[in-house]
Amino acid sequence: MAVYTEIGDDELRDFVAQYDIGAVTGLKGIAEGVENTNYLLQTDRGSYILTIYEKRVDPKDLPFFLGLLDHLSTRGVPCPSTIHGRDGKALRQIAGKPAAVQTFLQGIWPKRPTAVHCGEVGAALARMHLAGRDYPNTRPNALSIDGWAVLVDATAARADHVAAGLGAEIAREFEYLSEHWPADLPVGVIHADLFPDNVFFMDDKLTGLIDFYFACTDALAYDLAICLNAWCFERSTEFNITKARRLLSAYRQVRPVGDDELAALPLLARGSALRFLLTRLYDWLNQVDGAMVKPKDPMEYLHKMRFHRRIDGPGAYGLE
Repeated sequence: MAVYTEIGDDELRDFVAQYDIGAVTGLKGIAEGVENTNYLLQTDRGSYILTIYEKRVDPKDLPFFLGLLDHLSTRGVPCPSTIHGRDGKALRQIAGKPAAVQTFLQGIWPKRPTAVHCGEVGAALARMHLAGRDYPNTRPNALSIDGWAVLVDATAARADHVAAGLGAEIAREFEYLSEHWPADLPVGVIHADLFPDNVFFMDDKLTGLIDFYFACTDALAYDLAICLNAWCFERSTEFNITKARRLLSAYRQVRPVGDDELAALPLLARGSALRFLLTRLYDWLNQVDGAMVKPKDPMEYLHKMRFHRRIDGPGAYGLE
């Protein structure tokens, strides 16, 4: 989340008037994240999230994202649901950009995730995967191999400005992963961005999953690999096997994981690390003036990529 687009008072009132959610009493920008503009919208009937879609979000994908939220929320997944206007539409425009209003979820995201948090996330991710099995729409992962190729080309000329030799290391990793990327793993709807700031807790109990704007149809185990990277490393970049064991065990208690998925985890984790290294590197090299957000350090994911490169099997993640 971030704030890239400002809204005038009259424009906001006209926009909210298209919904049956009351009169505007407050609007506060949410500065965390990097992708879309988000506001906490308050009315005399409650609190909501107003999202204005920016940057990498293709407007053609928005019906997939918004429909998925409604699908999952009706199946008990703790995620926002979309607010539909008086005309029945969930998607409309403000400031010349696509926008939507969603329900507000209670909770806070963990600044220092514990093994307990990791267990909650593993179980919730598995329940989300199961709930998404009958979602009728599909969306290819725009940030898989083909998307990485675009980012490799877009960052190659200046990658070494961030770290000496970075461009060549990225190129080698991309070539290897392109040749060895696993196929024929179980697929379904994945979140694809389930970082700690996209998960809310109250008293160590998970209360919400948010920010589904990278959701797509891909290998379910790839979502697990993303979570390994997002939740199971300390700030010093040291891998925490206790957190990994808790996350993976909790997931497997809800959704059994096949031997082929487990065997692919190290490679999927390398791919996940490369994906976030590339997007963070791109954002680092192409910062937006005036945005209420600081780009995230790409080097964190270089360290993670190197860690997974040394792994020869899923046992290194705490699995028996």
